[in-house]
Amino acid sequence: MSSLKEILLKKQSSKSLWFMRQAGRYLPEFQKIRSENPNFIKLCLNSELSSEITLQPIKRFDIDSAIIFSDILMVPFAMGQDVNFIKNKGPELSKFDLKLFFNNTEEKFSKKLSPIYKAIAITRKKLDKRKSLISFIGAPWTLLIYMFGLQKNKKEIELNNFKESDNKFKSILRELIRYLCVHIKNQVNAGADVVQIFDSWAGLIPDFKIKEFCIEPNAEIVKFCRKNQIPNICFPKGLKKKFKDFNEFVKPDGINIDYEVEPEWAKRELINVVIQGGLNPEVLLKSEDEMIKAATKYIKTFKDFPYVFNLGHGLLPETDPDKVKKLIKFYREY
Repeated sequence: MSSLKEILLKKQSSKSLWFMRQAGRYLPEFQKIRSENPNFIKLCLNSELSSEITLQPIKRFDIDSAIIFSDILMVPFAMGQDVNFIKNKGPELSKFDLKLFFNNTEEKFSKKLSPIYKAIAITRKKLDKRKSLISFIGAPWTLLIYMFGLQKNKKEIELNNFKESDNKFKSILRELIRYLCVHIKNQVNAGADVVQIFDSWAGLIPDFKIKEFCIEPNAEIVKFCRKNQIPNICFPKGLKKKFKDFNEFVKPDGINIDYEVEPEWAKRELINVVIQGGLNPEVLLKSEDEMIKAATKYIKTFKDFPYVFNLGHGLLPETDPDKVKKLIKFYREY
């Protein structure tokens, strides 16, 4: 079995698999820990528990890669914003303070997030050396959505606020990219092998701003990764056929497609990159036959192609762990 790191660097075909949000909400062993630790930020900063949660799906399913249990909003948190997770609503950040945001140092930032790096070091020691340990960040645009409270719901952003803040965005964007690169480097120095860059709100960027707020910032981060020989995977969710423009400009090692992208189109149009994912996580809520049929489409399409089996978004909270186990078994025996 090749590690995810080797697959990304050598662009080779594989039978590797892991799942976004594999460590967390759908697992009863996680729910037990979560019930005893209601403050999500504090849980992310508990190095021992974060490592334990990271390894839970490895112990249960023997998945090929572990992804550190953390959150993309740990970066705005480390840069001075309060972050609260409201049940049935999601994250809520305190009002953005420009002075507080720019009043940071790399040393202060790294110290605030040091429990995450400790969790990575603990996990790397416990994890089979053949398995990759994935770290991650939120892409700048997606973080700005939360930092400025631009989201109205899962399908809309408040464009008026976007326009009002437009003149500030460039300087904030540059600073955010700088600290995201610090976070990547710290995670890799602690023992992570790969970084995934989540641009979960990329599909909501107005067309005339996609290059400025999605493609160019992701390219800058990937350039940093390349310079430091850090294998990387980008996930610009919702870009549809603009995935091609993104891939050609950013040139990541891997690109995670979502379930709106047809696998045949991706195989044909996304060149010189390892493709990952695509399967709709909702199929794991359907019958076993429907799940297998949907998975087979991706397996057949990407046979003998540089591909990592994964989802087109994270595992849903209501997913039955037994379904995950059956999907893994089917994929490995196919």
